[in-house]
Amino acid sequence: MNLRSTSPWFALVVLAGITTVGFIDRIVVNVLVEPVKTEFGLSDSQVSLMATAFAILHIGAGLVIARYAERATRTALIAAGTVVWSLATAVCGAAASWFQLLAARMSVGLGEAIGLPSVQSVIADYFPANKRGFAMSVLMLAPPLGAMIGFTGGGAIAQAFGWRSTFLIAAIPGFLLAVMVWFFIAEPERGRFDREADQPKEADDEVPPFLEVLKRLLVLPSARNLLIGSAFAAMLGFGVNYFFTSLMIRNFGLGLAEAGMYAGVIASAPAILSVLVSGWLGDKFGERNPAAYALVPAVCLLLAGPVYFFGLQQESLPLLLGMISVGTFLGFGYLGITYAALQNLMHPRMRVTGYAVIQIFYGVASAVGPILVGWLSDRLSLRLGPDDGLTMAMAVSGAMYVYAAFHYFLAARHLRKDIASVNPAAAAAD
Repeated sequence: MNLRSTSPWFALVVLAGITTVGFIDRIVVNVLVEPVKTEFGLSDSQVSLMATAFAILHIGAGLVIARYAERATRTALIAAGTVVWSLATAVCGAAASWFQLLAARMSVGLGEAIGLPSVQSVIADYFPANKRGFAMSVLMLAPPLGAMIGFTGGGAIAQAFGWRSTFLIAAIPGFLLAVMVWFFIAEPERGRFDREADQPKEADDEVPPFLEVLKRLLVLPSARNLLIGSAFAAMLGFGVNYFFTSLMIRNFGLGLAEAGMYAGVIASAPAILSVLVSGWLGDKFGERNPAAYALVPAVCLLLAGPVYFFGLQQESLPLLLGMISVGTFLGFGYLGITYAALQNLMHPRMRVTGYAVIQIFYGVASAVGPILVGWLSDRLSLRLGPDDGLTMAMAVSGAMYVYAAFHYFLAARHLRKDIASVNPAAAAAD
């Protein structure tokens, strides 16, 4: 008996759960640094290798597996990858040595490289182009929601039961969700809502070469500017958020626990609301004008720049927290809706590869952002002191959201034309 459902909303809820669990398993190590460091007698440099170990296979294997996924059954890959990274997360809790822990973290990265790239491709085939903004935004709740659960839940479990139990408990939801995908979610027909320009239907079964994926992302004016603008916004977001706890400790004398709580709430709650609202707005206005998928984040980022610049310089903690909450709401307005716009520009059999390529850009952005803010803080501290130097470095970085907005405005100028040229079915739906 076939139990697999073809309900788009059921698929979206389950796959959003998988992306959230994947993010939790990825970042839960952040709250376990100190106990892991103590148990294995590590230096700060050594313990930081847990993040590097994850990235090695996650990025390295991601593109190879993505190319295979363009031909394979994607729901099977999602289920298999979820089992692999959940099992690897559990193994982290049983590691008897530092090298075993590093190997387990590498396996977590491999599992996510197997399972996660196909998720957006499946959802794109469950929802038509003019409904993908909200659907992709639900998927992209994973970073803020996962961060909130990972930091608060992971810290509480580690304090009560030890760091090994945190890994073991974090692994359980992945196994349950993998079973749901395997048994209850049907593989959708690829490109059911899309048709490439001047291509017969049988051509949709051909996997475009990798260079065609790069061409679609880097040559199409709308896609290129969406990619540049979102990567730049991600870089600034990673940089500002990385040092936000330090700012509150240095400037307001807060303890680590209190500063971490404020940072966690501000990084998650406004972002969750922002991702959903911007996706809904994109679909609402995109029905008449596809450019809305770029204009909505463009306006958000344009307003985020000055809010961050002035908000980060406030000397009143309540005022700073209030303004940064607004800045976070505006600054995350690009996240889900950008993925929707890029998926609308992709051939149905290049979406998994496109996602993998985008993740490379975002991965680099996540590394460069903190380095940029840290370097600028060191330079400004020579003249302003460490407290004011960090404040001004973060404020200047926040103001640079305006540049990301510029690229979204450029993307909006070309989005309707580009969608019509590569996906007339999507343009007709709009």
